[in-house]
Amino acid sequence: MANIRSAKKRIRRTSRQVVVNRNRIGGVRTSIKKVEQAILDGDAAAAKSAFQDVQPMIMRGAQKGIMHRNKASRTLSRLSARVKALQA
Repeated sequence: MANIRSAKKRIRRTSRQVVVNRNRIGGVRTSIKKVEQAILDGDAAAAKSAFQDVQPMIMRGAQKGIMHRNKASRTLSRLSARVKALQA
């Protein structure tokens, strides 16, 4: 256990932020799964609307630092290609 006051404060802040980050990444993963499930079901309209919902969540996650920006872009690119292929 930390003895220094600032280290104790950092431990408290970190533990609160861990909860926030876990909730954020969980929401992003759930939204990605909704898009993938719609793609697997072959429902182009549902896939497109789910993709439009997940797009800002992924980019916000990259801005907040819960995922790397390149991973966010790669994920969006792959999902977008799959949604477009489904509509064609």
